Amino acid sequence: MTADAPAASSAYRSVNPATGQVLAEHPTATDAQVRDALAGADAAFRAWRAVPIEERAAAAARVGALFAERAEELAAIITEEMGKPISEAREEAEFCAEIFGYFAEQGPALAADQPISTSGGGRAVIQKRPVGVLLGIMPWNFPYYQVARFAAPNLVLGNTIVLKHAESCPRSALALQQLMDDAGVPAGAYVNLFADHGQIAEIIADPRVQGVSLTGSERAGAKVAELAGRNLKKVVLELGGSDPYVVLDAADVQESARAAFATRMANTGQSCNSNKRMIVMDDIHDEFVAELTRQASALTPGDPADDAPGTFAPLSSRAAAEDLASRIRDAVDAGATLHAGGRVLEGPGAYLEPTVLTGITPDMAAHHEELFGPVAVVYRVTGDEEALALANDTPYGLGGAVFSTDPDRARRLAEGLDAGMANVNAPEAEGAEMPFGGVKRSGYGRELGPLGMDEFVNKRLLYVKDGPASTD
Repeated sequence: MTADAPAASSAYRSVNPATGQVLAEHPTATDAQVRDALAGADAAFRAWRAVPIEERAAAAARVGALFAERAEELAAIITEEMGKPISEAREEAEFCAEIFGYFAEQGPALAADQPISTSGGGRAVIQKRPVGVLLGIMPWNFPYYQVARFAAPNLVLGNTIVLKHAESCPRSALALQQLMDDAGVPAGAYVNLFADHGQIAEIIADPRVQGVSLTGSERAGAKVAELAGRNLKKVVLELGGSDPYVVLDAADVQESARAAFATRMANTGQSCNSNKRMIVMDDIHDEFVAELTRQASALTPGDPADDAPGTFAPLSSRAAAEDLASRIRDAVDAGATLHAGGRVLEGPGAYLEPTVLTGITPDMAAHHEELFGPVAVVYRVTGDEEALALANDTPYGLGGAVFSTDPDRARRLAEGLDAGMANVNAPEAEGAEMPFGGVKRSGYGRELGPLGMDEFVNKRLLYVKDGPASTD
């Protein structure tokens, strides 16, 4: 970084995807601001690591309390900034309160020394010690939740955080910084930074930075992993997903389809672990698709701030809506069947009609790509083995779900999923105590739950030999 590099103009830009209105613009950080952020985070680490973990946990509890207290205010920001329906935005803020509360309560025990047996006498324990400054690179689709699941355990552990949020979420980023400050998180322990890509590369290379966590695209993950590897830094990646949602049978097919559609429409389909591939048995497939089509066709565009029943929200941006519509057209041109939706609505907003597709085949791009939006893709299968083979026929491996009136049958199939998270008769496992992460091209590492305390730590062995000191 050069000493006199100027700030870029309005690189961080908040646009309401429902209206196209520009809400806020912020320049990227100057190189001097980046240097100050790193110096502050490093200095804060020296002090923060020495604070008893119970006091760090108490600070996390205060953060959680403020998330709960400010849920309405925080929800309104992300509804305007990325189009999340207000009820879901409120739930996101409340879930962040739960996450910080979980690590505040459980963190000290999860980080406690673990005695291990020794063969030669003496006493040995595995200690979990903080490693230093961490860089977080976070996405726009869950502007608070993605940050919370990274920041909460690491603040409790004693690490400090430099946080680079998505360029489209500056208001969310600033709201988080204010919340941390108001909760009494020490200056430098959590630092929001409007960095650009070049600055990110230099931050990763900085010897004071000990690890990187990224949630984002496969392309971004590969780039960050390359930079981190070159600099011998630990990295956690949560990338894309094309999760299978296998329906083996159903007592009520229409209700099963309605539940699958509601899952797919959560966050307007913009979730990494959404049910992007519905794999349905032949004998119920047609009825299932017919109900999905009815559900999709019945929705009309609405204001996410109102979140009225029977409406759908915009995608995060007009560009995202147009790109997804192009992918849908490509699939149809290649032979897929469009049952509903697929069009971007006219006007300045980012509204894409909820879509139902069948007839996707392995030679189509849509079979291997992640369709990030309100698109239900349904496959027909004739047996459990075929369903499992199709479920695993993806470069991704984030999550998956299997449904059946016979839980044992569903579990047998779920046991064979090549995924970081497998669920039986539930779309996903929800809760701050449930680890989150994937395999294959969905990334590596885990967040949340007990495993969320195990990524950015020095798992140090402390051995104390019994008896007098010896150099033998």
